[in-house]
Amino acid sequence: MLRLNKANIAHSARYLSSTPRVCFQYRNSILDKYKQETEQIDAPSQLAKESSLPIIEQDLKIKPRQARMKMPLLSDHKVESPGYELSGFAKTFGELFVKIFRIDMDITRSGSVAGSLYFAECKKQGLFYPNEPMSETAKFYYETLNLPKSFSQQVQITLLHYWILSVRMRALPFKYAREYQQKLVDRIFKDLELRMSNELGINSNRIIEGNLKDYHTQLLGSVLSYDEALVSDDITFASALWRNVFNGNPNVDIRHVEALLAYVRSQLYVLNKMTDREFGFGRFKFIPPNEVVKPISKSQEEQMRQKVKEEFEKMTLPSQKSVLSVDE
Repeated sequence: MLRLNKANIAHSARYLSSTPRVCFQYRNSILDKYKQETEQIDAPSQLAKESSLPIIEQDLKIKPRQARMKMPLLSDHKVESPGYELSGFAKTFGELFVKIFRIDMDITRSGSVAGSLYFAECKKQGLFYPNEPMSETAKFYYETLNLPKSFSQQVQITLLHYWILSVRMRALPFKYAREYQQKLVDRIFKDLELRMSNELGINSNRIIEGNLKDYHTQLLGSVLSYDEALVSDDITFASALWRNVFNGNPNVDIRHVEALLAYVRSQLYVLNKMTDREFGFGRFKFIPPNEVVKPISKSQEEQMRQKVKEEFEKMTLPSQKSVLSVDE
């Protein structure tokens, strides 16, 4: 199991995000060529735009089916509504229940964090609907990287972001890592089933089940290839991204693959600087591709670590209990 280094990050990943251009030093990665302090690297979206190669549209053989309606990002359940809060009585009763029965809140919390917050983070990165403005992240994939605007492409982007989160989840204590990963996978596939039925208008359960099996196979394959790449080198990583996200397109612009690789490395760097407890409480958000992750110093790490400890020391309610580390 991969174990991430000890460190943390303050309230959100924004601390590591800055202007579209900063000094960047990495070893054993695609960013090796920027070793000198005077060298700089662009944000992933800017990096991709530097290519001057002509765009060759990928032949998908068939015309992708587009959404005929729009489902909510999450569900219609009130619990997932923005700003939802329990009533005063429900809060008091819930805290008492947790205290009396000694509920393991880290397992309980995995549902709301991985199955809701992190699910939404994964889903919205490549989400788009016809005749609606795209988010900046969606523009990165469909306009800058020129990926096909299809449902299957959205799935591949979602699975990539699932894997990025799963790397950090697997660094949690085993029983919690398993819960977080399972909650996220279950929610992703339940959402895919609903979207195929409601948004794409597929009425055949047999077709939906067949597609879900295909997506599950793709998930297993992509996880294995990304895991291999993570412990290998950036050539292997670029190859895995090309096969999965770029659909093995022989006409792909290698500058685009490089940009996506820089984006993934940036997310992993931020996750590497988060403590178990911060991540377990849902504090991570993906850095947009038009921003650059700025490496931090040891003294900055120590400052953030202290702020995190002070914050969680104030969280004393039974429902806020956690055994997840604030040091790693």
